[in-house]
Amino acid sequence: MSRPAVGDKAPSFQAPDQNGQTRTLAEFKGRKLVLYFYPKDDTPGCTAEACDLRDHYKRFLHAGYSILGVSTDSPASHTKFKTKYSLPFDLLSDQDHCVHEAYATWIKKNMYGRNYMGTDRVTFVINEKGRIEEVIAKVDTKNHSAQILG
Repeated sequence: MSRPAVGDKAPSFQAPDQNGQTRTLAEFKGRKLVLYFYPKDDTPGCTAEACDLRDHYKRFLHAGYSILGVSTDSPASHTKFKTKYSLPFDLLSDQDHCVHEAYATWIKKNMYGRNYMGTDRVTFVINEKGRIEEVIAKVDTKNHSAQILG
Protein backbone atom coordinates (compact mmCIF):
# COMPACT_ATOMS: atom_id res chain seq x y z
CA MET A 1 0.00 0.00 0.00
CA SER A 2 1.33 3.44 -0.86
CA ARG A 3 1.60 6.29 1.61
CA PRO A 4 -1.28 8.80 1.52
CA ALA A 5 -0.21 12.04 -0.16
CA VAL A 6 -1.27 15.68 0.08
CA GLY A 7 -4.82 16.00 -1.19
CA ASP A 8 -5.73 12.35 -0.54
CA LYS A 9 -8.59 11.41 1.74
CA ALA A 10 -7.09 10.38 5.08
CA PRO A 11 -7.51 6.64 5.67
CA SER A 12 -10.03 5.91 8.41
CA PHE A 13 -8.70 4.23 11.52
CA GLN A 14 -9.81 2.68 14.76
CA ALA A 15 -7.46 2.01 17.67
CA PRO A 16 -7.46 2.17 21.47
CA ASP A 17 -5.89 5.11 23.26
CA GLN A 18 -3.91 4.95 26.52
CA ASN A 19 -7.19 4.46 28.44
CA GLY A 20 -8.39 1.63 26.20
CA GLN A 21 -11.04 3.89 24.63
CA THR A 22 -11.49 3.27 20.90
CA ARG A 23 -10.62 6.35 18.85
CA THR A 24 -11.47 6.92 15.19
CA LEU A 25 -10.73 9.43 12.46
CA ALA A 26 -14.48 10.12 12.19
CA GLU A 27 -14.54 11.78 15.63
CA PHE A 28 -12.28 14.53 14.24
CA LYS A 29 -14.58 15.41 11.33
CA GLY A 30 -14.79 19.19 11.05
CA ARG A 31 -11.53 19.63 13.00
CA LYS A 32 -7.87 19.65 12.04
CA LEU A 33 -5.75 16.75 13.25
CA VAL A 34 -2.04 16.18 13.63
CA LEU A 35 -1.57 12.40 13.42
CA TYR A 36 2.04 11.57 14.24
CA PHE A 37 3.64 8.14 14.10
CA TYR A 38 6.60 7.43 16.36
CA PRO A 39 8.63 4.29 17.08
CA LYS A 40 8.63 3.80 20.87
CA ASP A 41 7.50 5.38 24.13
CA ASP A 42 10.15 6.88 26.41
CA THR A 43 13.07 6.74 23.97
CA PRO A 44 15.19 9.86 23.35
CA GLY A 45 13.85 10.92 19.92
CA CYS A 46 10.24 10.03 20.67
CA THR A 47 10.37 11.83 24.01
CA ALA A 48 11.88 14.94 22.40
CA GLU A 49 9.13 14.94 19.76
CA ALA A 50 6.29 14.42 22.25
CA CYS A 51 7.64 17.07 24.62
CA ASP A 52 8.05 19.60 21.79
CA LEU A 53 4.40 19.03 20.80
CA ARG A 54 3.43 19.31 24.50
CA ASP A 55 5.35 22.56 24.95
CA HIS A 56 3.50 24.14 22.01
CA TYR A 57 0.13 22.50 22.66
CA LYS A 58 -1.68 25.78 23.35
CA ARG A 59 -0.54 27.08 19.95
CA PHE A 60 -1.97 23.94 18.33
CA LEU A 61 -5.29 24.42 20.13
CA HIS A 62 -5.37 28.10 19.18
CA ALA A 63 -4.80 27.09 15.53
CA GLY A 64 -7.66 24.57 15.78
CA TYR A 65 -5.61 21.35 15.84
CA SER A 66 -6.08 18.17 17.82
CA ILE A 67 -3.04 15.87 18.20
CA LEU A 68 -2.84 12.08 18.30
CA GLY A 69 0.37 10.08 18.60
CA VAL A 70 0.49 6.53 17.23
CA SER A 71 2.93 3.74 18.07
CA THR A 72 2.82 -0.02 18.50
CA ASP A 73 3.27 0.27 22.29
CA SER A 74 0.55 -1.01 24.61
CA PRO A 75 -2.05 1.24 26.26
CA ALA A 76 -0.26 0.65 29.59
CA SER A 77 3.04 1.85 28.12
CA HIS A 78 1.26 4.91 26.69
CA THR A 79 -0.30 5.70 30.08
CA LYS A 80 3.12 5.62 31.74
CA PHE A 81 4.71 7.76 28.97
CA LYS A 82 1.84 10.28 28.95
CA THR A 83 1.93 10.61 32.75
CA LYS A 84 5.72 10.81 33.04
CA TYR A 85 5.92 13.73 30.57
CA SER A 86 2.51 15.35 31.25
CA LEU A 87 1.43 14.94 27.64
CA PRO A 88 -1.89 16.75 27.04
CA PHE A 89 -2.86 14.70 23.96
CA ASP A 90 -3.85 11.07 23.49
CA LEU A 91 -1.68 8.23 22.25
CA LEU A 92 -3.05 5.39 20.14
CA SER A 93 -1.91 1.81 20.62
CA ASP A 94 -1.57 0.12 17.23
CA GLN A 95 -0.25 -3.28 18.26
CA ASP A 96 -1.80 -5.02 15.24
CA HIS A 97 -0.26 -2.39 12.86
CA CYS A 98 -3.61 -1.64 11.17
CA VAL A 99 -3.25 2.15 11.45
CA HIS A 100 0.42 1.94 10.47
CA GLU A 101 -0.43 -0.11 7.40
CA ALA A 102 -3.26 2.25 6.37
CA TYR A 103 -0.78 5.14 6.44
CA ALA A 104 2.16 3.07 5.10
CA THR A 105 4.32 3.78 8.15
CA TRP A 106 5.08 0.12 9.02
CA ILE A 107 8.28 -0.35 7.05
CA LYS A 108 11.36 -2.51 6.68
CA LYS A 109 14.26 -0.96 8.59
CA ASN A 110 17.95 -1.81 8.91
CA MET A 111 20.09 -1.24 11.98
CA TYR A 112 23.62 -2.57 12.28
CA GLY A 113 23.01 -4.90 9.33
CA ARG A 114 19.88 -6.38 10.88
CA ASN A 115 16.60 -6.06 8.95
CA TYR A 116 13.35 -5.71 10.87
CA MET A 117 9.91 -4.14 10.58
CA GLY A 118 9.25 -0.93 12.48
CA THR A 119 7.56 2.45 12.57
CA ASP A 120 8.59 5.16 10.12
CA ARG A 121 8.49 8.49 11.98
CA VAL A 122 6.02 10.45 9.84
CA THR A 123 3.39 13.09 10.62
CA PHE A 124 0.17 13.65 8.71
CA VAL A 125 -1.69 16.93 9.02
CA ILE A 126 -5.35 16.29 8.22
CA ASN A 127 -7.75 19.15 7.47
CA GLU A 128 -11.36 19.65 8.57
CA LYS A 129 -12.63 17.80 5.50
CA GLY A 130 -10.58 14.69 6.28
CA ARG A 131 -7.98 15.30 3.58
CA ILE A 132 -4.22 15.13 3.99
CA GLU A 133 -2.96 18.71 4.06
CA GLU A 134 0.70 17.95 4.73
CA VAL A 135 2.99 14.94 5.10
CA ILE A 136 6.16 15.49 7.13
CA ALA A 137 8.52 12.60 6.43
CA LYS A 138 11.71 14.20 7.75
CA VAL A 139 10.68 14.96 11.31
CA ASP A 140 12.92 17.20 13.40
CA THR A 141 12.07 15.71 16.81
CA LYS A 142 13.25 18.74 18.80
CA ASN A 143 11.48 21.29 16.57
CA HIS A 144 8.51 19.37 15.21
CA SER A 145 5.94 21.98 16.23
CA ALA A 146 7.69 24.57 14.07
CA GLN A 147 7.55 22.15 11.13
CA ILE A 148 3.78 21.96 11.50
CA LEU A 149 2.83 25.45 12.65
CA GLY A 150 5.53 27.37 10.79
